[in-house]
Amino acid sequence: MTNFLAVERALRTAAPHALLHTVRAALTTHYGATEVDLLLADYSLTVLQQVTALPHTAEPLAVHSTPQGRAFGSQEPYSQYAAQGNALDLHLPVTVRGDRLGILSVRLPERLSSPEVVGELGDVAELLGHEIIVAERDTDLYLQARRANRLTLAAEMQWQLLPGRSCARPEYAIGAQLEPAYDIHGDNFDWSTTSDTLTLTVTNGMGEGIQASLLTNLTVNALRNARRAGVGIADQAALADQAVYGQHQGREYVSTLLLCLELATGQGEVVDAGSPQLWRYRDRSVERVPFEAQFPLGMFDESQYTAQPFRARPGDRLVFVSDGVYGAADKGGVAYSERALARAIQATSLLPAAAVPRAILEALAAYRDTAAADDALVTCLDWFGRPSA
Repeated sequence: MTNFLAVERALRTAAPHALLHTVRAALTTHYGATEVDLLLADYSLTVLQQVTALPHTAEPLAVHSTPQGRAFGSQEPYSQYAAQGNALDLHLPVTVRGDRLGILSVRLPERLSSPEVVGELGDVAELLGHEIIVAERDTDLYLQARRANRLTLAAEMQWQLLPGRSCARPEYAIGAQLEPAYDIHGDNFDWSTTSDTLTLTVTNGMGEGIQASLLTNLTVNALRNARRAGVGIADQAALADQAVYGQHQGREYVSTLLLCLELATGQGEVVDAGSPQLWRYRDRSVERVPFEAQFPLGMFDESQYTAQPFRARPGDRLVFVSDGVYGAADKGGVAYSERALARAIQATSLLPAAAVPRAILEALAAYRDTAAADDALVTCLDWFGRPSA
């Protein structure tokens, strides 16, 4: 533990751009590491890219077919013997409160890789994740390392607006993904938790490019402003509706689904203001959960919104999808939601929430007749509930 505290102290005082250099030096000194690399998942969650100086020239590693990808997918440390010497390569998940950032790879002499050491290095990887999140306020290094391609300006605006791509607490786990990852426009997801509640919103903005991104930015920040004022989701929708209408006078509007759940009971409310859909996996069956459709935000002046009661049971999986998912069609014109979406949700039942959106979007890409003509958003919420409830 003394070694871990020394590494922690070094990371806490490191310059934002020097976290990898610092952890590499500290692990070499205190744990006898001979090689240390940091890989971050790209925006599409398909490859892991080394954090290096620009221009990034290291070959990306596939998430689905490499030892590092295995550790990333399972969120468990994975070890393999190094090609030369009596050494082990340890691949350790870099994860912050369920948000999967990447992998810390450490090569150790085999004689030094005891279970206690592996456990401490896992703690180092988690600590490194927290430091990366803080460092991103002051450096672009880690954001640049995530890019397998250049982001469009609209996509840059959208990714900066998101809370993360996954989140986990004892009561729930969330995973979400947007496609096309490097050219998204108006789709968005957001969540916020307190000691008592979870609020989740899924937004499907109209239009394309920067205009769609600006519209979504206005909507999400209006919803956050209302939420942080402490009002319920019906009033959140009404206040955001006024903000969007005041700016665009009904010419542009935003479809949004808002959900708020009590962590202790699973009881909650939903406001369905437009096109995002909710599908539920319960007791090995999949069904769409219909709600009373209300006007999208900003379509009319001073629209009134009503929250409907909703309850999540422990074991429920709730999957939110935008129209770019359920409305996509195959060669015969059959919409994805007709049968294929339910099959995709069923097929991912054993995956953790963080991995579900990527898997459903991959199934969608295989189903679709042409390249994506619209944004596609999938958000998965696994509800565990509290044991006391």
